[in-house]
Amino acid sequence: MSRAYNFCAGPATLPEPVLRQAREEMLDWRGTGMSVMEMSHRSDEFVEIAETAEKDLRELAGVSDDYAVLFMQGGASSQFSTIPLNLLGDKTSADYVNTGIWSKKAIAEASRYGQVNVVASSESSGFASIPDQDSWATSADAAYLHYTPNETIGGLEFDFVPESGSVPLVADMSSTMLSRPLDVSKFGLIYAGAQKNIGPSGLVVVIIRKDLLGKALKITPTMMNYQSLRIMTPCTTRRRHTPGTSQAWYSNG
Repeated sequence: MSRAYNFCAGPATLPEPVLRQAREEMLDWRGTGMSVMEMSHRSDEFVEIAETAEKDLRELAGVSDDYAVLFMQGGASSQFSTIPLNLLGDKTSADYVNTGIWSKKAIAEASRYGQVNVVASSESSGFASIPDQDSWATSADAAYLHYTPNETIGGLEFDFVPESGSVPLVADMSSTMLSRPLDVSKFGLIYAGAQKNIGPSGLVVVIIRKDLLGKALKITPTMMNYQSLRIMTPCTTRRRHTPGTSQAWYSNG
């Protein structure tokens, strides 16, 4: 078989050794007699998989203990709503930079939950350039500043990380994550759909500074609340068993 290489904005090519290992482990994950898709998410084997995935990501991306790492469903587009639900807190507005289709989608969703200030836009030029940051009309009391480092459909990419002062910087790094060294400490929250550089579609990685947790609006569904998901994540929990039963659950650790 001749391997194809996809240079489009979609899924990246995976190394053959990775694919071969996945194929070998599909029927039997390391002697368990089952695939990873069949085992309990509470099992020691799956907890080990989740812990290893987080550990590897932290090492590759240089993510410190000041940040929580969450693996969520729905892809990056689901975060267009999840982010304002979690970060608006007692603020009434958030700042957004409009540089393409993905920015516009994020702006539209955030507008459902609060006031969106489009602090800069290149739409009038057909998204052909990024406005100089000196021209951005940012607000010092915004809940956060959101931007899309690389607009894959239009092909417009930032060559700098915006300065946001005390306002948390939020970035959609779906097509940027793990493609180059990154100073995570400059950001309040990073999110990335896995299908570009990390893994299969449907998964989204969220890296959030821990001081931003616990600010979710009351209307936020439990499974979209970063704080709730962090409590339920195996890497931040201890697995406990009730003596004499097969019951198991996770508790904050």
